[in-house]
Amino acid sequence: MGPMTFQLPSARRGDGADSVSAVVAADAPYLSARRLATLLWALCVVMAVPTLVLLVIGPGHVLASDIFAGLGGVSFLILALTFASVGVIVARRVPENRIGLIFCLTGFANSIQLLSWQYADVALHRSGHLPAAAAAAVFNSMIGEATAGLLGLALLLFPDGRLPSRRWRPMLFSLLAGGAMLVLAGTLRPGRFDQPFAAASNALGIPGARAAMHAVDIIGWLLVLGGIGCAAAALVVRLRRARGVDRRQLKLVLAVGAAAASVAAPLMSTWLVWPNGHLQLRMAVLGVCFATFPLAAGIAILRYRLFDIDVVINRTLVYGAVTLVLAAVFAGTTLLLGTALGRGSAWSTAAATLVVAIAFRPLRARVQDAVDRRFNRARYDALRRMADFLEALRAGRAAPEDVEGFLREQLDDPRLELRFFLPESELYVDTRGIPIAGDADDGHERIAIERDGQPLGIVLHNPATQEQRDLLRRVVEAGGLAIEIARLRVELRRQLAEVEASRARIVTAANEERRRIERDLHDGAQQRLVSIGLALRHAQHELTAASPQRARETLEGAVAEVEVAIDELRELARGLPPAQLDAGLGPAFRELARRAPVPVQVDACSERLERGVEAAAYFIGCEGLTNAVKHAQASRIVLSASRKDGKLIVSVTDNGIGGAAPVGGSGLNGLSDRVAALGGTLRIESERGAGTMLVAELPCES
Repeated sequence: MGPMTFQLPSARRGDGADSVSAVVAADAPYLSARRLATLLWALCVVMAVPTLVLLVIGPGHVLASDIFAGLGGVSFLILALTFASVGVIVARRVPENRIGLIFCLTGFANSIQLLSWQYADVALHRSGHLPAAAAAAVFNSMIGEATAGLLGLALLLFPDGRLPSRRWRPMLFSLLAGGAMLVLAGTLRPGRFDQPFAAASNALGIPGARAAMHAVDIIGWLLVLGGIGCAAAALVVRLRRARGVDRRQLKLVLAVGAAAASVAAPLMSTWLVWPNGHLQLRMAVLGVCFATFPLAAGIAILRYRLFDIDVVINRTLVYGAVTLVLAAVFAGTTLLLGTALGRGSAWSTAAATLVVAIAFRPLRARVQDAVDRRFNRARYDALRRMADFLEALRAGRAAPEDVEGFLREQLDDPRLELRFFLPESELYVDTRGIPIAGDADDGHERIAIERDGQPLGIVLHNPATQEQRDLLRRVVEAGGLAIEIARLRVELRRQLAEVEASRARIVTAANEERRRIERDLHDGAQQRLVSIGLALRHAQHELTAASPQRARETLEGAVAEVEVAIDELRELARGLPPAQLDAGLGPAFRELARRAPVPVQVDACSERLERGVEAAAYFIGCEGLTNAVKHAQASRIVLSASRKDGKLIVSVTDNGIGGAAPVGGSGLNGLSDRVAALGGTLRIESERGAGTMLVAELPCES
């Protein structure tokens, strides 16, 4: 069970009321923590109101040493409310985590310290003295410095409210002892207070003990500062041991803490060389820096979007380092060229800017590589191996389709699948070109692959941690070239397979048609012609036998058989290019229109084309016209053929019922094969109730 997982004790069978009591008893500490945190937060909010009023009233005149006036006071008021608010949220949502209560105590202590400071400030310096001014100053002296120990305590116990191990107990003692010594020194130091409360004296001070209390104060600060340093070290130790969500929690707090410390530490050091001047502004910046810690800790504990922290840290390190190096390059180039060209020369600034612009991209790549190598070794190794794979691909040592197996190996996911999107057919296919439903619910997670806003495919992988998802996205992004090449190769193979399949179907259909014609000729017209020949021979015998009447009847029967044979031959010839096609598509289409039972408008070009193209166009017109007459219930049909941009465009449009679609074994499916065999395209637009438009585009010679 993780440190932040909350489970009630399970009740055993037969325990009855005792088990319920046990559960309630187990809940009681959490309920108490929630109530106490809520109470402390409410007190902080209540104290914030008079604190804000006193801030607005102010001491009546500017005091140089009043660090908590103006912006400084507002900043630390926000700090106190931030600690208390984050603490109460954590205490209510994760009641077993002691950090929430510690944050509330920290906010409460800061609220008391700030309210007592503001009251003493106004009470001592306003024209009309307020009561208990000296008591407020004494109280502020007692608690003011000790609040730093609570900050160190929160650092030491983050993120679960417990020590990393028993070996860290001395650090806890150091913080507690240091805080107690600061309280003791502030309570018992005799004499007048420091500015801005020099008008008041400490009524609780021990006469003659000022030097001793000063030493206690120094020792207390040393213990507190040492404890805070050890608490930061404890976070680093926890980070090395942590995994998963706990690791991201610590990363977030350390990253934010490092950023805040990089601002706060130099700012605090300014008091050594510049003790006066803009004190309120400097305190305001410190308050904002300190407030980032409870915010980061609250986000980490509540586990909100923790997966972004790796990206934030990486980008901060990379662009921070790049900025520093480029700033140094810019300054050095400007100084060097300024010495040569003269100080203030515009040419030196322009040249330095050009050098920075040229150096940015390669420098960023090198810094990114160094940061990944040091702080994100898994991503660095994966991207490096992807770069090696791309190099092998360029050298011909690897096939683009191997990218799926490469991703499986790098991400240790044998179920990972790569699907390619074919825009022409709007299908998802696997690496073999076999269509697969893109929305099948098979337990995979999907990552879309795009380039310039156009979909290339999807990666299907097992649900895993967000860290693995981010790594997968980065590797897929780096291997985009291999994926795109693999998709193009799969699409090309699929198109070639479709052309080969359509040609095979055409050859099969032609063979079947030839066998049908042979069978029909043999069983029909051929037998009938043989019968006619026998009848004529019989009539010849009858004429020589002086039976002219019977010979007439035999000849009439033979003539009737000839007519039937002619009809059968016409039926057999249906579907073959007519003789009118010798004059071009126009006459052939007009002949089709004359035989149709529905009015047909013909609009065909008069120029001659290659024989195979004309025959294909004729069959397209025949099939489209036949479908419109038989199935569309149309009252008007338009048959057209025009030449445009090196293509012959044949269209059949009707005003029928619509709903036509190419299905297996249909005439439209055969047309699609015939058009594909010639390298053309077939498009059918047929909404129900809106008629049908069949358009075929056939490549033809210019």
